[in-house]
Amino acid sequence: MTVRRLIAPLWCSLLLLPLVACGPDDTGGSDPAAGAGVEVDADGDAALPDAPRPACPFTAPQVSDLVGQPMQDKGNCLFGDGKGVASLTVTTASPLAGESTYAYQRQQATQVYREVKDVDKGRKAYLAVKDIEGEAVVVSDKGSYTVILSSFERISAKPGGYESTLRTVLDALPL
Repeated sequence: MTVRRLIAPLWCSLLLLPLVACGPDDTGGSDPAAGAGVEVDADGDAALPDAPRPACPFTAPQVSDLVGQPMQDKGNCLFGDGKGVASLTVTTASPLAGESTYAYQRQQATQVYREVKDVDKGRKAYLAVKDIEGEAVVVSDKGSYTVILSSFERISAKPGGYESTLRTVLDALPL
């Protein structure tokens, strides 16, 4: 029983390490011991560039245009409708961090969302939707993006609303 209690936190730590390593304080500087511009071969057939975590790709007016309703900047790339209901969140990471967590995120999405589809963006991408929420993840040479839309009445009311809106947001990302 004690061994199980130790193994679970270890696995969680290993899965979250790439996210922590590329947190908000990561300036993208390279480790002199590793050598500047070193490429990492994450999937065996295509090298990822040594790129830093990108900044938030949108402003509140841009997000308002993308989702079709007024949105406010709540900080840290979180945008809300001002009523505490609808939100759009963008989490950014380096290409390496995104590649490291992509398979896990996609697998988790299949358990949470009604529909998960691969999309042709960046190196790899998917979008996932259900009635009141949607998620899209993109790994590109410039960075990785996780976009989450939640609780938009207008989007929920339209057939294919979350998928269509997520595709619009993905098209606006600086890939």
